[in-house]
Amino acid sequence: MHSHFFPPIAREEAARLDAQHAPWLQIDADGERGMIMTGEKRFRPVYRALWDPAARIAEMDALGVDIQLMCATPVMFGYGYGAAAAHDWAARMNDHALELCAHAPQRLMALAQVPLQDVELACREATRAHRAGHRGVQIGNHLGPRDLDDEHLVTFLTHCANEGIPVLVHPWDMMTDGRMKKWMLPWLVAMPAETQLSMVSLILSGAFERIPKSLKLCFAHGGGSFAFLLGRVQNAWEQRDIVREDCPNPPVSYLERFHVDSAVFDEGALRLLVETMGEDHVLLGSDYPFPLGELKIGDLVAHHPQLSETAKAKILGANAQRFFGLPVNIAHAS
Repeated sequence: MHSHFFPPIAREEAARLDAQHAPWLQIDADGERGMIMTGEKRFRPVYRALWDPAARIAEMDALGVDIQLMCATPVMFGYGYGAAAAHDWAARMNDHALELCAHAPQRLMALAQVPLQDVELACREATRAHRAGHRGVQIGNHLGPRDLDDEHLVTFLTHCANEGIPVLVHPWDMMTDGRMKKWMLPWLVAMPAETQLSMVSLILSGAFERIPKSLKLCFAHGGGSFAFLLGRVQNAWEQRDIVREDCPNPPVSYLERFHVDSAVFDEGALRLLVETMGEDHVLLGSDYPFPLGELKIGDLVAHHPQLSETAKAKILGANAQRFFGLPVNIAHAS
């Protein structure tokens, strides 16, 4: 349920948002490789499965994956633009996503993006996209200086709860002051920290007291560093008034409000994640088709020596079916 796409956006289409910085796809002559561009700047090398649904299905067959939920590559979010332009951009990207899914609609499904900088337009597009066939929405974990506990974002999350729209939160625009300048350190260090910041902010701010419990909320990359550091948060809540002043209940009591994906890449980390979050709250995620994702999707779960067969079945499919309301009986079709 955590895989990415980037449609074959021509530079001319990107220019409708911003000719200087908007993302577009430069595809090599052989059609196999490409480069995500932001204006004239090279952003990330990619390959065909990111934009070609036939290539994606072929790789899914090779990996034994029946269904993928695709979501936007975060560079597509467009949160820094004016609300009207971002709304038009999000709607076009969501339509592109459904066009890709139409190649194999029982196997490829999508999560929408929204113009999060304008809560009214974001709610409108979330509802439109959900009714058009998107299985939920993906949002970034913050909006500039606003974390998920900001009233603007709480309003959006409440709308999704009331409309029955599942939400996947993905870290983006990672915190850095220039010290993480090499070796992909923003992705390796700041991404997990961003995710934990979002989850803890929802707890300690009291935001969960204002958001309906019906909200289906999932965080990418195993919730980042949240599971490992939950004990630190719990201890601080017990010991310091300043930590619990807006949070009426122990942090561990809010675990039922979260789901996370399984993309943690280590047996010990997955065991801790399942023990902390519960086997009903971990969904198979991979970050496909990027190289920082799980290359053999599902292997860590399927071959884990300490997970029960029941837990594996839930994580490999049943939890996502329940969370996103997917059809229960879908036969694998090559």
